[in-house]
Amino acid sequence: MAVTLTEKAARQVQKHLAARGKGVGIRVAVKPSGCSGLSYALEFVDELGAEDATFESFGVKVVVDPKSLIYLDGTELDFVREGLSEGFKFHNPNVKGQCGCGKSFAV
Repeated sequence: MAVTLTEKAARQVQKHLAARGKGVGIRVAVKPSGCSGLSYALEFVDELGAEDATFESFGVKVVVDPKSLIYLDGTELDFVREGLSEGFKFHNPNVKGQCGCGKSFAV
C-alpha cells in the first residue's frame, strides 16, 4: 500500500513547509462530501499519530490515516498548472466515478 507524490508535487509541498516554518509532511485523507460521496483533504502535519501510515516521496513525508488508506492506496498526487489555474491533482486508481465539477468521487 502506498500514496506517492510526483517530483513537482513534492517541491510544492516543500516550498509551503519552508514558508510555514514547521511541519513534518502533508496529510492526505478522504472525507464524506459532495454529490459523489467522498472528497480529498490535504493538510500539513506537525506530528505523526500512532496509527498513521507514512510514505516518502522525493524527501517529503506523506501521511495517511488507516480509514483513508483503503480509498487512497495507489494514489499519486501531482501538482499541475492548467491555464491560469494551478493546484494538486489526484491520480487515484480506485475511483469508479466522480461528479461533474471534479470535487468529489466514488469508489
